Amino acid sequence: MKVSVRLFAAARELAAREWVTLEISPGTTVRELKERLADTLPQLAPLLPKLLVAINGAYADLQTTVPENAEIACFPPVSGG
Repeated sequence: MKVSVRLFAAARELAAREWVTLEISPGTTVRELKERLADTLPQLAPLLPKLLVAINGAYADLQTTVPENAEIACFPPVSGG
């Protein structure tokens, strides 16, 4: 299945794009999604260990399965005050 992933902040800057479309298998986990991102956009590799993934507006852990037609967003953790 195809999924579109929206990139934010440093992830978008490193990828030089806001969206990436990936082909994934049903049952793909967030961990596997991040691996596909690294394969497709190797420049994101330094961010991947800490890259946050939200699916349908909620943070997802590495074991979360990516559902069909999901809204996926990826962004590095932010800090500030």
